[in-house]
Amino acid sequence: MAETTFTPEQSQLVTESWQMLKDNAAQHSFTFFSKIFEIAPPAKQLFSFLRENPDAPLDKIPKLKAHALNVWKLTGDSAVMLGKVGAIDALHPKLKELGKKHVGYGVVTPHFQVVKTAFLETISSVLPEDWSSEKKEATKAAWSEAFDELAQVMVAEMDAVRSGQA
Repeated sequence: MAETTFTPEQSQLVTESWQMLKDNAAQHSFTFFSKIFEIAPPAKQLFSFLRENPDAPLDKIPKLKAHALNVWKLTGDSAVMLGKVGAIDALHPKLKELGKKHVGYGVVTPHFQVVKTAFLETISSVLPEDWSSEKKEATKAAWSEAFDELAQVMVAEMDAVRSGQA
């Protein structure tokens, strides 16, 4: 059984903010992926649908929008699950499967920091203005912890695949 360091307070903040973030998921997910490419332009080369049409504006690529939305929802829904007893064990098979797939796409561990930064920046940009700065910081920290826990499972599986142990 895997352990989580995710606290009930963090779970509450993630769950509360995720309810708001789901309202405009398509917009937020596109912003999220746009930030990834701002932070790390070479990341575009990891996506076949971007290599096929490198000059197309990102907002005109339906496959990018669909992928961004899937990643956004999976990350958010999985983070919300972390607060439930036994959830990390329930999430392991899916995250391990994703880790295996991402090895084939050329994803390496440092890419997770780029994605995390883009994800947290997107969340921070859409948190309610009437939230105190303390609540915003606590929410960002909760999402950071959730992201790290989810990514850790994928990275461990990627490492196992690369070393021939998976």
